[in-house]
Amino acid sequence: MKKSTKKKATIYDLSVLSGCSASTVSAVLNGTWRQRRISESTSERILGLARDHNYTTNMQARGLRSSQSGLVALLLPVHDSRYFSSMAQTFDARVRERGQCPIVISTCRDPKEEYQTVETLISYSVDTLLIAGATDPDSIHRLCEEAGLKHINIDLPGRSGPSVITDNYAGAVELTWSIINSFSDDDSITPSDIYMFGGRDDHNSRERNRGFRDVKDAHFKTKTEETIVPTGYAPGFAQKAFEEFYETHGNLPRGIFVNSSINYEGLLRFMAKHPPETFENLVIGCFDYDPFGSFLPFHVTMVRQDVEKMIDRAFQLIDAGEMTPRTYLIPPQFVPQRTALTGPLDLLKDVP
Repeated sequence: MKKSTKKKATIYDLSVLSGCSASTVSAVLNGTWRQRRISESTSERILGLARDHNYTTNMQARGLRSSQSGLVALLLPVHDSRYFSSMAQTFDARVRERGQCPIVISTCRDPKEEYQTVETLISYSVDTLLIAGATDPDSIHRLCEEAGLKHINIDLPGRSGPSVITDNYAGAVELTWSIINSFSDDDSITPSDIYMFGGRDDHNSRERNRGFRDVKDAHFKTKTEETIVPTGYAPGFAQKAFEEFYETHGNLPRGIFVNSSINYEGLLRFMAKHPPETFENLVIGCFDYDPFGSFLPFHVTMVRQDVEKMIDRAFQLIDAGEMTPRTYLIPPQFVPQRTALTGPLDLLKDVP
């Protein structure tokens, strides 16, 4: 008998054909459309399209929302960051310890990509979703609520559901004091000697900015002028900001608070284009930890965000069914210069 060559439709095909979202199509196909208050006429239209276009469910999409698929997902902004890669490694280990299968996806800080990715995860009937650093966590919360998907924010908070994040203010206060205290008492620094570079207008940056300002105001005993240069998180933009500052002032600030390890990479790109004497006397504090960055030939202290405690707290709240819109703060760890910490990679079961 000749095999049918007709292409089988996907959930996204049915979404386009029906004019409904992928999550709506998924709810109809897995039988949970009544719980989501989807009309019977919409359900019948989608089921008719599914029959007409040769749709068949696959194993991943077969789990009903009332049962367990065994899939647990983590949504990340990026993979290529020590902080987020450590978060992913910890998440992976914790999910496997629970006898489930981890899924880790990066959406590159693109709100449209975040939303569409969550719709896809819902269509695959994941049991739980951890949302890290989303640009619009409340829109994702509404989507998850409609689908009955257990979820929680980590790294950046949302207003509509529970969030587990770093205590960014406390970390910024300690890091700023470490920069200021690195100068000797007879080395007269001024407010314009200490700058912050990086970050953008999100909760974490605002809290770090607040801690930075409060310490400077306390140390100099006056309301200091604005010395914060937001660059976003892309290293190229941070590099450009350092270049522009250098061209304008003829030098870098003597003390620099760098908002993240990604912004720190931008500083290193700047340094690669200038002679060593340009930065030999710098004092740097970075709000993120990377062991390689800790051992560079200038004074640098760091703050390590405790991804293990963040992930563990998130799962505790999910298991307890605690879904009230509250933010839980996890203290970060201050890291002196030239320090190599252990971390999630130490759990790798490698054989020498």
